[in-house]
Amino acid sequence: MAKTAVLTPQNRDFPRWYQDVLAKAELAENGPVRGTIVIRPYGYAIWERMQSEIDQRIKSLGVANAYFPLFIPQSYFEKEAEHVEGFAPELAVVTIGGGKKLEEPVVVRPTSETVINSYFAKWIQGHRDLPLLVNQWANVVRWELRPRLFLRGTEFLWQEGHTAHVSEADARAFALRVLDEVYRDFMVEVMAVPVLCGRKTTRERFAGAETTWTCEGMMRDGKALQMGTSHELGQNFSRPFDISFLDEDGGQSYAWQTSWGASTRLMGALVMAQGDDAGLRLPPRLAPVQVVVVVARGEGQVSEGAQSVAGALRSAGMRVEIDGRVESSFGRRVVDWELKGVPVRVEMGPRDLERGEAVLARRQRGSKETVPLDGLVPAVHHALEETQTAMLQEATAFRADHTHEADSVDEAIEACAEGFATLPLSALGADGEDRVNAAGVSVRCLLGADGGPPEIDTPEAGLVAILGRAY
Repeated sequence: MAKTAVLTPQNRDFPRWYQDVLAKAELAENGPVRGTIVIRPYGYAIWERMQSEIDQRIKSLGVANAYFPLFIPQSYFEKEAEHVEGFAPELAVVTIGGGKKLEEPVVVRPTSETVINSYFAKWIQGHRDLPLLVNQWANVVRWELRPRLFLRGTEFLWQEGHTAHVSEADARAFALRVLDEVYRDFMVEVMAVPVLCGRKTTRERFAGAETTWTCEGMMRDGKALQMGTSHELGQNFSRPFDISFLDEDGGQSYAWQTSWGASTRLMGALVMAQGDDAGLRLPPRLAPVQVVVVVARGEGQVSEGAQSVAGALRSAGMRVEIDGRVESSFGRRVVDWELKGVPVRVEMGPRDLERGEAVLARRQRGSKETVPLDGLVPAVHHALEETQTAMLQEATAFRADHTHEADSVDEAIEACAEGFATLPLSALGADGEDRVNAAGVSVRCLLGADGGPPEIDTPEAGLVAILGRAY
């Protein structure tokens, strides 16, 4: 059975491979309007797992979920000049409603800083109202010229957090906590994708932000993907929206703010960072189905045995599905589950049952082993834990193998043909970003000497630029 024949190989055509996986693993397909997406049930089950994990981490920081309108008055966007300029090319604007021309056009939200801050101005009166921490799960619309499923779309799903604080230091500390305790922790510990967490350059920062912090992952074609961002907004929104409060000294002060978000782009990251030529590979902590019990024949004792095994695995806290579709060939079903990336398969037939054993197959390793039924639960549990660890180690090693230390801009551009380049910021020079951008490369983030987000006042000599070709 040729497992790789189902998909275009990655090394032949990575974009085609990506589209093949989305289609054949039944994750998503294009919607009827250009740039829209239909997320299929299996793909949405993975997104729900992502939502749950991220939401838990967000709430652990004391943030509460809320909901704000899809439609935003156009005048709101005109209150912050850089913000409106940055989003103007992507805005979808409604001018007719109920068959009549609207007195004021409304924007279909591309992000919610403006509408949320209009309510923050009402809710914040004194310093005891701070910090104010909210998050919403929603869809947003940005009129994308070059859409690509999960990566760039006219409409996509995300979470966006918005906070207000009494001081710049408090806002910065919170923005960095989100970057580390929500995004980095989820991406590394659940998605098994190593990320570089650093600061965006002025050119790459969010429109309306003072500072943008980012998590950058490497995909299996060596390209970078921005997987989550956290922004310090300073007082750029609190002043035009009059988000002021009575401080402890009795004076009026403007709030310091943050916003941060991660989207269904994480689904694209999962496919491109973890997939192989047999399809999707899901890290066990994220997989909606961690174990599938594949029945060779569904009659009599085999079916009962599968139910018993599945019940024992579920009782041990695992997410399990039984595949008893004996009208389809066993080999075809195995290929389907490999395409879907389920971490562990338990294969059972009459002879296995007679011998009191089952076959345990690991998706990440591509290996099989025979396990006694009375030892199956601990064996599967061990396989899941080992798979989670191995996938992170594998992705980390891949990034290390495809990262080159460069000494010059030209050397960095050449290295980015295969992965990332590290370059001292001082070697980038005043026109360095122009030069790399002209070559299709961008500065993904700036790191400190310890490889993490640098302090704001870190001198240029202490900063390292990470360069790469990006989605």
